[in-house]
Amino acid sequence: MLRVGVLVSGGGTNLQAIFDAIDSGKIRGAKVEVVISNNSGAFALERARQKRVEAHCLSPKSFPDREAFNQALLEMVDSFQLDLIVLAGFLVTIPAAMIRKYRNRIINIHPSLIPSFCGVGYYGLKVHEAALARGVKITGATVHFVDEGVDSGPILLQKAVEVKEGDTPQVLQRRVMEEAEWVILPKAIDMIANGEIPLGM
Repeated sequence: MLRVGVLVSGGGTNLQAIFDAIDSGKIRGAKVEVVISNNSGAFALERARQKRVEAHCLSPKSFPDREAFNQALLEMVDSFQLDLIVLAGFLVTIPAAMIRKYRNRIINIHPSLIPSFCGVGYYGLKVHEAALARGVKITGATVHFVDEGVDSGPILLQKAVEVKEGDTPQVLQRRVMEEAEWVILPKAIDMIANGEIPLGM
């Protein structure tokens, strides 16, 4: 059984997609052991509690400096003996020590077709605003391994989504979540749990 930890900053719609996929059998052989958020008000923590999954808040603001927060985050992750760490809208830079320790065992979902609209400053609605401003006809989402860069690790899965006439950033964001993010993030976890994507390579 693949032991999964999910790190999330907000509402946790991708977390919910993971829970739903486990319940429906789309994710086989994996279990969410813990949900960790940097935001005490994140609805993702409530989603975890509803599923009787351990939920913890670790905010950088609660620590004297970023180094202390990074150490606490790594210690918490270590304590659950996780096989896979999933970043599902986690707006905190992952400590370098964690990336080294969990090399190719941390995955992220990004709401564009990397290498488009990714890197520093591209998160949340900003990604969709940029896609609309550029006038692209196709956007989508990407699941990738996390490395020391921003959205720069090896790509695992991508799914394209059509940009439609009259889209607002909010409308496009919702379509990308529904048609791409909630599809490929659970699929990647299932493939990892069942040996189709090797970990720690």
